Amino acid sequence: MSETSRARTRTAMAAAAARSCGLAPTPGQHTMTDPRFRIRPMQQVVSACTGAMITACFMTPLDVIKTRLQAQQSAMLSNKCFLYCNGLMDHICPCGPNTPTPTAASAAAAAASSSSQNAFSKLSAPASSSSHFTGTIDAFVKISRSEGVAALWSGLSPTLISALPSTIIYFVAYEQFKARFTDLHYKYLAPMQSRDIPMLVPLLAGVSARILAVTFVSPIEMIRTKMQSQKMTHAEMFGSVRQVVQSQGVLGLWRGLPPTILRDVPFSGIYWTCYEYLKSRFNVVEPTFGFSFVAGAISGSVAATVTTPFDVIKTHEQIEFGEKVIFTDNPAKSVPTKSVAERLSNIYRLNGMRGVFSGLGPRLFKVAPACAIMISTFEYSKSFFYHYNVDQHQQSMLLLANSNNCNNNCTSAKTDLE
Repeated sequence: MSETSRARTRTAMAAAAARSCGLAPTPGQHTMTDPRFRIRPMQQVVSACTGAMITACFMTPLDVIKTRLQAQQSAMLSNKCFLYCNGLMDHICPCGPNTPTPTAASAAAAAASSSSQNAFSKLSAPASSSSHFTGTIDAFVKISRSEGVAALWSGLSPTLISALPSTIIYFVAYEQFKARFTDLHYKYLAPMQSRDIPMLVPLLAGVSARILAVTFVSPIEMIRTKMQSQKMTHAEMFGSVRQVVQSQGVLGLWRGLPPTILRDVPFSGIYWTCYEYLKSRFNVVEPTFGFSFVAGAISGSVAATVTTPFDVIKTHEQIEFGEKVIFTDNPAKSVPTKSVAERLSNIYRLNGMRGVFSGLGPRLFKVAPACAIMISTFEYSKSFFYHYNVDQHQQSMLLLANSNNCNNNCTSAKTDLE
């Protein structure tokens, strides 16, 4: 008998032994949420990390082009900073007269390729007058010709450094919250005959996970942005942190949190609710890569459309925050804030509904593929680890069954001898 045949026999025996003990899934059973085979936290970390890296690799060229187009529209930009979006996170980036040109940025990146500051400088460098971009395709062609195809991935390193921690915390927290809320629902609310998860579970899990992620990353993001706006040593960076804490208290490290929560938390709740609804609507327990890709794109588009007014407000608030707190030598102790209703009213009065939903097209162009790539990769990795856990469980049950058989045979033999 070949090794392949022996392996198949062992697997079949393990499955039969496990099923006979009631410890393994039978065909047709919904077992993705079974605690015995549930994806472990470290496996969720690996899945989220893989998804974030693949998403960043695909989305960075679009972000480079989008940022270059923003940077050349000086009339529409702040004098000090603008909002850079990479599909996974948003960053406040410096701009203005100190922003290097593409040539200078390329030379700087070559001199210190390991520095994320140089990579971001190259990413946000405005186009020279001889390389004015008229659109996305034009920017793609001109950047590739004048700076090389590799320039389209010039912001990849800082994107990964900044996005990976937030993305890992977010997706792992969502899975953990969802599992806990599901267990509570089955234990206290749902009858034993009904195993449908209510849409309140993904809504609460998505909102809780996003709040946890942005709260954890907010101080890190503020420090990173400060370091990118100026060339600072680690000692200077810690001195800057102490200055913020002394002048504004510990909560000063979270001053950029409210506008981030304003948009990201509603987006997260709507996104996961739509995604889980699509899975329930089509009776999908273990989604395929294709289903996750399409469902992720649809859910991301719905969430992005609904939360676009909040995105407009967040952009205004973060740019104002960057001007008055981050990109200044004398940060203001208090930044006057306007209510959401007041900001929406001002935008509507000036530009109507078009102003309230400004940037919806570019945002959908970025969010839909980013959500599709991220969730499909994450679900595919989860499926891989789920089947791995099932195989490991079956192997352990086979060893247990063999051990029991051996003990029974020994007992029988001993009895015969007596």
